[in-house]
Amino acid sequence: MSERKDKKKVIGEPMTDDQIRVFLDSMPESGVDADFHALQRAYRSLREEDFERFVRFFSEAGRNVAARDPQGHSLADIVATHAQSATYLDILQRHGG
Repeated sequence: MSERKDKKKVIGEPMTDDQIRVFLDSMPESGVDADFHALQRAYRSLREEDFERFVRFFSEAGRNVAARDPQGHSLADIVATHAQSATYLDILQRHGG
C-alpha cells in the first residue's frame, strides 16, 4: 500500500453544508467503489470538523463507511497508517468504518 504517511493540514474557512455535500457525488474511476472514492476524496480535502459533518451526511444517506478500495483496504485501514490523522480515524470508526 503506497499511501502518504501523514495527512496534510488543510487550512481554510469552515465549509457550508451544501459545499460539503458536493463530496457525496464524487465520481470514481472505473473499478473503484463509489463510496470508497467519495470518502477518500473528502478525507484528502476537508478539515477535521468538515470531514466529521461529511461522514454524518454520508452515513445518513445510507452510504458504506467501511467501503474498500480495489486492494481491499478501507479508508480507516489507510488512515490508521497516517501519524497525524487520529481524529479522522476516530470519526470513521464512530460511523462504522
